[in-house]
Amino acid sequence: MSDHVPKRRASTATGRGRRVAKRLLVVGLSLVLIVGAVGVGLYKHFEGNITSLSGLNTLKDRPTKVQTGSKEPLNVLVMGSDTRKGQGKAVAGSTPGLSDTTILLHLSADRSSAYGVSIPRDTMVERPACKRKDGKGTDPGGLTQFNAAFAIGGALCTITTVEHITNVHIDHFVVVDFNGFRKMVDALGGVQVCVPEEVNDTTGRIHLAAGTYNVTGEQALDYVRVRHGISANGDIGRMKRQQTFVAAMIKKAVSAGTLANPVRLLKFLNAATSSLTTDPGFAHLRQLASLGESLKNIGLDNVQFVTAPWQPYPEDTNRVELTAAAAGLWKEMRYDRPLGSAYTSQVVKASDSTPSSSASSSSSASPSSGASASSSPSASASSDVDYGDAAVQAGTFTLKNNKAQTEEQKKETAEENGLCT
Repeated sequence: MSDHVPKRRASTATGRGRRVAKRLLVVGLSLVLIVGAVGVGLYKHFEGNITSLSGLNTLKDRPTKVQTGSKEPLNVLVMGSDTRKGQGKAVAGSTPGLSDTTILLHLSADRSSAYGVSIPRDTMVERPACKRKDGKGTDPGGLTQFNAAFAIGGALCTITTVEHITNVHIDHFVVVDFNGFRKMVDALGGVQVCVPEEVNDTTGRIHLAAGTYNVTGEQALDYVRVRHGISANGDIGRMKRQQTFVAAMIKKAVSAGTLANPVRLLKFLNAATSSLTTDPGFAHLRQLASLGESLKNIGLDNVQFVTAPWQPYPEDTNRVELTAAAAGLWKEMRYDRPLGSAYTSQVVKASDSTPSSSASSSSSASPSSGASASSSPSASASSDVDYGDAAVQAGTFTLKNNKAQTEEQKKETAEENGLCT
């Protein structure tokens, strides 16, 4: 095979890390819960923004759908794609067209519960043969990194790969383009992001002290893409950081401040729907809204998230492999059974808290008009932030917290203040 995938170091999963591996799928699903606030004409406009991708029903050698009762369970594959088409200044050197986040979402047949399983992008898998997305024949497959499937054959190749390693039939899929983040974040007037520890990426020129910041779309892209200068390094850590950010973004999207602001709401919906690619069955807002309504009726406490059990890959510790326990997890899903006790110790509920909008440490920066910030009640707005036009042009943003603390103390303070739960 000739899949050239850059090496990245796999990070160790922590309890706090697992708490944030939860809601990328909210971009593709929960936004439909607020579409009802707009008129029919705009409804059709937003629906027209969604890209429909056919081919799901023509895939070969698929696992059979198991139905144990009169109703059918539903399995939806949610993928976050980072095409990197010129968006974001600071972080470079990554391979374009990879799937950054993949979550297999299962809704029970009686719609009483739901759970999603994240598959680490660095997982080594035996990928089946896939049609190349450029139309130039078929790639033979073989042992490779999981997210290479998206680079080679797009969403359909990823679906084929997931079905091959899980033996779970996928009914629908949603792809969320991370480049849509920029417009979504800017439409909301920025999104608050928690930084529990200092980020000092000299390669990407991103510098953040521990604290909470209101970031613009471009800054958000840079932050969720950063791979260096942070202890939670590697793609697993980055995946969790991206999911945390999405949770914070959706929290603001469904806040009263957004729903009561027609201009902000419409801009966000336009950006969000423009970032979605789905199978034809999900290309209509009515179908997406039905799924969103099912999740709403299930209740956030009954929507759980876990990461597929993994361990370092013996031949390359920059990669991971799924453990034998993962096979049991896929079997639970295939036969529409709830998560077993072997997995509930690591479960995350969709109702788990996200960064608080009333946190005591917050900063904001505007590339067009300089910056103002307040990292503590007594902090000086003019001295806390260094964000000049020259820095913006160079692709650098620096937000400084002047508290006289060690980095570990800053991290602990952020956690104690509830900024990073």
